[in-house]
Amino acid sequence: MAEDIYIEIDSHDGTEPEPAWFESIVRDTLQAENVRTPCEVSVVLTDQESVHAMNRRYRNVDAPTDVISFYTEVPAAGADAFVLPDDGVRRLGDVVISYPQAVEQAREVGHSTRRELTLLVIHGVLHLLGYDHEDPADALRMRSREATLLEVFKGRHYE
Repeated sequence: MAEDIYIEIDSHDGTEPEPAWFESIVRDTLQAENVRTPCEVSVVLTDQESVHAMNRRYRNVDAPTDVISFYTEVPAAGADAFVLPDDGVRRLGDVVISYPQAVEQAREVGHSTRRELTLLVIHGVLHLLGYDHEDPADALRMRSREATLLEVFKGRHYE
C-alpha cells in the first residue's frame, strides 16, 4: 500500500511526539484495516480552542472535544461530495486532535499521553474509514476495534 500521511503539529507544548510517531500509527491502523489502495490522510495536533471552534462550527456542538475527523469519501447526509481527481488515490480526510485535551484525559485515567494519543489517532482514522458510534451497535463495533488495535499497538507505539 502506498500512502501519503501528512502531520501538522500546531501545538507548542514541547512534549508532543515527533511527526513520524503519528505517521506510524496511521500506517499501522490502515494496514490493520486492510486498506490496500493508495491513500492520503492528514493528522493535525493543535490547541483546545481550535478544536472547540471546529466542533461548534462543523458539528453544532459548543463543547470541547478531543478529536474530530473530516472525511472526504463519505459525505454527511445532504452534503455534496468533494470533487476529486480520478487518479486511484483514496483521499480519506483529516484527523484533528486537541493535544491539551489528550494530556488531560491521560492524566484523568492514569495512563500515558502516548497511549491516549494512540487511541485518538486510531479513533480518528476509523472514522475516516466509515466507523461510527452514533447508535449502540455501531459504538460497540468501533470501541471493540479500538480496544483490539490498542492492544496490538502496545509496546510498539506506547507503554
